[in-house]
Amino acid sequence: MKKRGRIVAFLLLLVIFAATIGGTANPILNNVKLGLDLQGGFEVLYEVQPLKTGSSQKITEDVVADTAKALRNRIDVLGVSEPSIQIESNNRIRVQLAGVSDQKKARELLSTQANLTFRDADDKLLLDGNDLKAGKAKANFGENGNPVVTLEMKDPSKFAEITTEVAAKAPENVMVIWLDFEEGKDSYKEEMKQPKPRFISAPSVRQTINSSNVEISGSFTVEETKDLAGILNAGALPVHLEEMYSTSVGAQFGEQALKQTITAGIVGISAIFLFMLFYYRLPGLVAVITLSVYIYLILVVFTAINGVLTLPGVAALLLGVGMAVDANILTYERIKEELRIGSSIKTAFSKGAKEAFTAILDANVTTLLAAVVLFIFGTSSVKGFATMLIISIAVSFITAVWGSRLMLGLLVQSGLFDGKTGWFGISKKRVHPPEEHVDTLDLTTKFDRFDFVHSRKRFYTLSIVLLIAGAIILGIFKLNLGIDFTKGTRAEILADHAITKQEVSSYLDKIGSPTEDIVISGNDGNIAVARYKDDFNQDEINKFKAQIADEYGSEPNVSTVSPTVGQELAWNAVKALAIAALGIIIYVAFRFEWRMGLSAIIGLLHDVFFMIAIFSILRLEVDITFIAAVLTIVGYSINDTIVTFDRIRENLHKIGHLDNEKELADIINKSLRQTLGRSVNTVLTVLIVVVALLALGAPSIRPFSIALLIGLLAGTYSSIYISAQIWFDLKKREIKKNGKLKTTKEKKQWGSDEPVV
Repeated sequence: MKKRGRIVAFLLLLVIFAATIGGTANPILNNVKLGLDLQGGFEVLYEVQPLKTGSSQKITEDVVADTAKALRNRIDVLGVSEPSIQIESNNRIRVQLAGVSDQKKARELLSTQANLTFRDADDKLLLDGNDLKAGKAKANFGENGNPVVTLEMKDPSKFAEITTEVAAKAPENVMVIWLDFEEGKDSYKEEMKQPKPRFISAPSVRQTINSSNVEISGSFTVEETKDLAGILNAGALPVHLEEMYSTSVGAQFGEQALKQTITAGIVGISAIFLFMLFYYRLPGLVAVITLSVYIYLILVVFTAINGVLTLPGVAALLLGVGMAVDANILTYERIKEELRIGSSIKTAFSKGAKEAFTAILDANVTTLLAAVVLFIFGTSSVKGFATMLIISIAVSFITAVWGSRLMLGLLVQSGLFDGKTGWFGISKKRVHPPEEHVDTLDLTTKFDRFDFVHSRKRFYTLSIVLLIAGAIILGIFKLNLGIDFTKGTRAEILADHAITKQEVSSYLDKIGSPTEDIVISGNDGNIAVARYKDDFNQDEINKFKAQIADEYGSEPNVSTVSPTVGQELAWNAVKALAIAALGIIIYVAFRFEWRMGLSAIIGLLHDVFFMIAIFSILRLEVDITFIAAVLTIVGYSINDTIVTFDRIRENLHKIGHLDNEKELADIINKSLRQTLGRSVNTVLTVLIVVVALLALGAPSIRPFSIALLIGLLAGTYSSIYISAQIWFDLKKREIKKNGKLKTTKEKKQWGSDEPVV
């Protein structure tokens, strides 16, 4: 009855999961908020500066907070749902508007100071926005039916005095009404010769007006009067907003990127599911179930915290699937080892799950460290990537550790599979009888012919040669730094047909925006990326986007970065890498020993430099998402290294002490052989996703995918041939110094009954 009950419980859980996911998946997906790179929109980073250059005005926290509030009120006028407005660095405001249809109009409404002023023909200030009653501006219609804006003055007598003064100045008895006019820039007469957007109207005043009601008329449309009334009611901005960074994404770009990346995700995840079923059989089926629950839970948590899904965030979700498989593979490989030494199915499951726990814990914590650092120092879409990565790590620990153990435990404890090792991917020919008392340390592997330790100098030499060559190439060609780390403007042009560099270059010359820095990309060769050394201002961006839209049918993505922000992003990237590396070395040293921590960091530096050198050779653009890829690889590479060190530590415990370096080399070789199969499988599952993203994903994350691909291969290589070998060289000195090496201490590790090295 108990056997049948466990099978029924397993099937019941399966039905509950299927019903829950099937019944709620669509509503949850519909509630996911898409970032501007997936639905179009724009992002701008303003620096709040004094209204007049050289003035004594102080930009305090209150001033910045009031400015942010005014910007939010103006966005309400636009009707944008759920905008993001964040204060950064005390004097900066980041505004993100996803899904806004008219980006030009939105930027103009945001950036205009809306400081309404009334002046005479000699530019003498008569009244300003402070003389108006708050919230009384309205879109209306004048006597002739033309759209107008009506206002209410605080002091009618003051307005009467002003109008009397202006009426007496005939024939120049005009009251010029400006929006955001800066004194000393242009005069009224010059402005009338070359009209600018800030000019509102210049009505004649022939008599005294003793009334609080004022009407502003001009060549307005109904929509323009609504906008003007809205920003006036939102309040004046007695500050100057300097654009430090901006990026805009056309709706067509966003829609295409979303479709391509989802397609890549479906292909990648399906391939992982097939691999797990084929290679691990029954445990693989459990992994497929828990991975499906994992994806569902991530979306539930993400929508619950009101997260905004960006393109890098989708990549993080897909990458998280590969990482979640890692924990399953660790456990299943341990179970297979226990089965091979003759343990029963139940004993193998119990011991395998227990032995894998510490490695899973350490691997997840180190990746989490890198993700947290990325969140703290990242910007906008990179924060979205880090947020998704953090959620992925937390949820994968729940599903891959607790969930997989629960479901596989029900099947194992049912007794239905007793003695049937084939269900776990182990043929009976490979199982040692229990009476032989074989230890896992004595198991043969497919890699027994490899002598990693005694070949280490060859790989040291290979790595040194590659790193020196990389340094020389890097010194000659430098990095192809994107505008994120320098300054300038980057435009991504989408055409409905294949285009050539010469074609795009000729058109850009024609419209007065020439550049030689043009790269053609896209699956169909229909995307051109043009870069400029100068950062375009708002008017230049609007003009450029309109011209490109006329020629190619859709607005381009345009990003601009000021020199100040470029330097800050570069410094933050270096700082993020340094802090992540320091956190990892401290954690690894605490969990293992300082030599392992040092060896791990040397391996990580090897991986990072290798990625940088390859990007220099291939002339790939290095932008802020490259840093996200580097930190992801830092976390993932350390996973591999930690699993190796964890096995070395475990095998050393079984020996008790070492008398010479030959015994130490033998332990390291056996540990590497035992974990190499796991390393290959875990890297393979992540590579499946990365290759799918590279082949089928959006072109904008292709450099990100390439960086991950290079980093994964380099990370696997360094954990085997660099980090473990450096630890051997450091440790053998201890043997020479002390005559032998003690391998145990009384102190216990978290979640383990084994003593520590």
